Amino acid sequence: MTADAQILSALRQAGNGSVSGADLAQQLRMSRAAVWARIEELRKLGYEITANPHQGYRLLSTPDVLHADDLLSRLPDNMIVGRDIRVFETTNSTNDIADKLARDGVNEGVVVFAEAQTKGRGRLGRTWLSPARKGLWFSVLLRPDLSPQAATQLTVASANALARAIRRQTNLAPEIKWPNDILLRGRKVAGILTELSAELDHVKHLVIGIGVDVNLTSADLPPELRKTATSLRIESGQPVARPELAAAILEELDADYARVRAGKFEALADEWESQCTTIGRQVSIRIGDRILRGVAEALDPEGALLLRTQHGRLERIMGGDVHTMSLRPVEGA
Repeated sequence: MTADAQILSALRQAGNGSVSGADLAQQLRMSRAAVWARIEELRKLGYEITANPHQGYRLLSTPDVLHADDLLSRLPDNMIVGRDIRVFETTNSTNDIADKLARDGVNEGVVVFAEAQTKGRGRLGRTWLSPARKGLWFSVLLRPDLSPQAATQLTVASANALARAIRRQTNLAPEIKWPNDILLRGRKVAGILTELSAELDHVKHLVIGIGVDVNLTSADLPPELRKTATSLRIESGQPVARPELAAAILEELDADYARVRAGKFEALADEWESQCTTIGRQVSIRIGDRILRGVAEALDPEGALLLRTQHGRLERIMGGDVHTMSLRPVEGA
């Protein structure tokens, strides 16, 4: 952890109290003058830090910008997801950067944020609107010990964690639409794009791209998206602190990744189903040129959707474009 991350962590742990310059200097193994210099640099970045000769330093407020040191200071030390954070002002796609890091041999757990993306992408080749400083646009690199067929578990885990973090930070009631959308009142507020590199029997690496519409206003959304998309700000009626939400999401992602690694996907899937609007519904799923219709019944042990077709067959679906039609028909009605 860098000096700035350690300073911010110490100030946060102090809560409404203060931390003396002598204690910070001892903890960071640097002079008090060097600590003062780092405090001054943090102030230039927008951190409001007071200094009292008798009490020390106190953190009053933080800017709504993404800084790697600030995000690291908000997270526990023993996490995998988020142990290495990199923030870019603008990039084409955070998934592309994370994939390059994977191919360069970087350890799993690195998270790549961008304040804006010029070529953000969603599933099925769609573009993802990523305006500057309005949302969270990031990618996580993982190297799970899974077969390619079981990689869907991590899309499920990511959706579950993302919904839980949004609920925790905003008190809103997000719902999951299989396979990768988070909805609020039926409108999309976040999405997940999972891309993997695999051999026949195992995943080499996997990149989970996540986009969350945090502080977009209705005016930020193109007219064609205003009936189907929303943001946390629109739904809650107030701005949401992006760094706090980012840290919460990373904590929940790490927790659910630990559950997958420990072989506890079944319990995770049960939680996912309790938040999912797709299970128990009549749906149509487009897979390429093929359209399947039926009832979405459950997830299988590898995270695929089990669809009971209109002909009574049980189909295992790994991905597709899902349209919800209605609730499951009542028996005998």
